[in-house]
Amino acid sequence: MPTAEYTIPGLHVREHEVRVPLDWRRPDAPERITVFAREVVAAHRRHEHLPLVLFLQGGPGGKSPRPVDASGWVGVLLERYRVVLLDQRGTGRSTRVDAAVMRGFPDAESGAAHLACFRADSIVRDAEHLRTAVFGGERWTTLGQSYGGWITLEYLSTAPEGLAACMVTGGLASLRPDAADLYRRTYPRALDKNRRFEQRYPADVETLGRLADLLAEDDVRLPDGDRLTPRRLQMMGTRFGMQHGFEDLHWLLDTALGSDGRPSDAFLAGVQAQTSFAENPLWAALQEAAEYTDDASGATAWAVQAEHDRHPEFAEDARPLRLTGEMFFPWMFEEIRLLRPFGPAVDVLQARADWPARYDLARLAANEVPVAAAVYFDDLYVDADLQLETGRAVGNLHTWVTDEWEHDGIGASGGEVVRHLQTMLDERGGALR
Repeated sequence: MPTAEYTIPGLHVREHEVRVPLDWRRPDAPERITVFAREVVAAHRRHEHLPLVLFLQGGPGGKSPRPVDASGWVGVLLERYRVVLLDQRGTGRSTRVDAAVMRGFPDAESGAAHLACFRADSIVRDAEHLRTAVFGGERWTTLGQSYGGWITLEYLSTAPEGLAACMVTGGLASLRPDAADLYRRTYPRALDKNRRFEQRYPADVETLGRLADLLAEDDVRLPDGDRLTPRRLQMMGTRFGMQHGFEDLHWLLDTALGSDGRPSDAFLAGVQAQTSFAENPLWAALQEAAEYTDDASGATAWAVQAEHDRHPEFAEDARPLRLTGEMFFPWMFEEIRLLRPFGPAVDVLQARADWPARYDLARLAANEVPVAAAVYFDDLYVDADLQLETGRAVGNLHTWVTDEWEHDGIGASGGEVVRHLQTMLDERGGALR
């Protein structure tokens, strides 16, 4: 039975909770966590039996969307599906992992063991339990955004019998994870994004330089008490791979300096909102451990920091100040208050080399589940060439390469990316009506 049920404009919502093992490798162990999901259907179709689509959020560490109406990509899906919005374990209302939780572990090793239970393999097992326990075992279609594509590939590797079809947007992971290779590809694209930003908004180059110089000399504090350093300012390039990422930063810089030449309160609040990880600490904690490890990868060993050190153009004292992308460094777990409790455990994960196998390459090659994947040609975060390589290695997977959208095309397109993928599935008999 649903734990709650209600209607919001255009949508009828049912909330579900299930209890699952913390560690699916030891399902009989006493430790249990809660997994939460919302089932959303067009309000006027609430009593109809409709096929299911499971949305797999990007991240890692991102909670599912909280819909407010039947617009955008959710609205496109509601034309034919009941939409299941899963809060992946550790996020939202699914036994959230945050700074307070991490402070409770007696040592780094136990904290690392806990975090290792929140990878994609466990999310797939959670989804399968939800599908059978709540939805009667009916096969569902999945829509995986970014990291949701990693989860999709693990789903196809381990439990394809639960899948009717799959859609992926900007998230075909390399089947041979290699963090060092990923960052070798990422840094040139990040530099190119910076140069495009500088060409579009040349006055902002001076503003960023002034800010960085001031932060290097003075102790400037964010509203939560954290010190704002030049390297934390560089994190503001994280959204450069999104449709309006340049504009988001430009308008924040528009009033960055007050009449006294100091950073304005509004600017400091904006930086804190984007860099505190209050909403998604697992994004930083599990970025490399969740995405770029398997039984053959070895330890990630802070691959991002090693590559960063090879690019002096991204040094915090370089001018123009170049901003980093989706990159998470060791210093962040010292300087950022809400990440600090994760630091010792993350260090253990970065040194770990004995990760379990991730993808069943033979099973993926023989895959029969229809898969349609959008590959964004200029994706800052997920290399397009690696995505296409994966697309060629997975059976019954068809890619659509587009330069019209950035990494957030699922939302920025108003649902057109999802509609295009549905059409691809329809043409191959893989979409349920």
